[in-house]
Amino acid sequence: MVPSFLARDRIVAGPGFSRWLIPPAALCVHLCIGQAYATSVYKTALVEHFDTSLTAIGVIFSIAIVMLGLSAAVCGTWVDHNGPRAAMFTAACFWSAGFLVAALGIGTEQLWLVYLGYGVIGGIGLGIGYISPVSTLIKWFPDRPGLATGLAIMGFGGGALIASPLSSRLMQLYDQSGYDATDPSSVADGHAVTMLFVTLGIVYFAFMMFGAWTVRVPPEGWKPEGWDPAEVREKRLVTTASVSAGNAIRTPQFWLLWTVLFCNVTAGIGILEQAAPMIQDFFRDSSGASTVTATAAAGFVGLLSLANMGGRFVWSSTSDVVGRKPIYMLYLGGGIVLYLLLATVGDTAVALFVLLAAVIISWYGGGFSTVPAYLRDLFGTFEVGAIHGRLLTAWSAAGIAGPLIINGFLDAQGTPGELTADAYRPALLTMVGVLVIGLVANVLIRAVDPRFHEPAASDDLERSAT
Repeated sequence: MVPSFLARDRIVAGPGFSRWLIPPAALCVHLCIGQAYATSVYKTALVEHFDTSLTAIGVIFSIAIVMLGLSAAVCGTWVDHNGPRAAMFTAACFWSAGFLVAALGIGTEQLWLVYLGYGVIGGIGLGIGYISPVSTLIKWFPDRPGLATGLAIMGFGGGALIASPLSSRLMQLYDQSGYDATDPSSVADGHAVTMLFVTLGIVYFAFMMFGAWTVRVPPEGWKPEGWDPAEVREKRLVTTASVSAGNAIRTPQFWLLWTVLFCNVTAGIGILEQAAPMIQDFFRDSSGASTVTATAAAGFVGLLSLANMGGRFVWSSTSDVVGRKPIYMLYLGGGIVLYLLLATVGDTAVALFVLLAAVIISWYGGGFSTVPAYLRDLFGTFEVGAIHGRLLTAWSAAGIAGPLIINGFLDAQGTPGELTADAYRPALLTMVGVLVIGLVANVLIRAVDPRFHEPAASDDLERSAT
């Protein structure tokens, strides 16, 4: 049960409502929670403030991603039944509270409070916020599910595009020790990061609430003008049947797709989580000093965010034309080639490094935005939001595996701030092996056996448009 002002029946769209208002409402949430990809900007500051290792600070991000997957899995059915406004409101409360608790932990030098705040509490907000608009978008756009989810989920990839430069500027504003964002050797103090978290918590709460009050669900019997549900039957690997969330996890297709997502995310998350120091470490002169400034590194994080965001829209929209399975062959097979190039020749030129990383991250983002449509194709729309929530446990697992792989290798290679490209090669080559596993899993995906379908499944597509 939810308060009446959040109930689904209070947000049914009236006559003349444009479905194109739904993606901006979803973006208000996803742009805010996408800040998770900007953690590398203040990662070194937290290492020095708490006098600990990269791995210990990386655990903050890992906990958040674990909680994202767990909360999405546990709350997926609740989100489907209670509607997007209740979910967005709840996500805003958890996400903002997480920042404030983490700020308390930084200010009092209690790392466990940062784990609890940003990791656990904020991570719950991440999970609920991430899945909150997905089912609604698919029901508003049954004719173009890849484009619709891409429009919204690209916001999660683009969150760092805003948060990365904003965080650098705010830390410089709040710092009391002369932090200079343009100086690669300068590190912000704990007070600056504390105030940064307080500011972001307040600002993000306001934006997410705007999205919650804008979103609507389609009225009963609604479907896009001129769209014929029979068109779906002409597409390979696209079902008009229904599979419940409980039955979906019993199918091999669910676990094969889980593996695909896990491998794609594990490979990409290492670059994103380590982006700012990575580009500086790849390009050091003979004296050991990086030729890439901290400002340029923050700009690189922003560029990756742009690639992540653009990939979520471009590649998921492309999947509406070429199909989900072929597009994942590109994400995974192409990723294998580009990771090999990044590991072997990525340090020869900054432009080459940036290009390789940007394309990899565009496929990483595309994998996220395409997967809801892939689920809809395989399992129907009946409980696609709940199934999506369960699938995101793959993201939780990858949120542990990706950072542990790269941070584990880096901690064994030397001291942060003194590493070179050679320190990254073992981790990058490990990611190649991970992508091979994902590629094989995608090849094995077939249509779901009819024994898992719900009764009267033939009518589900028309019913789900409501």
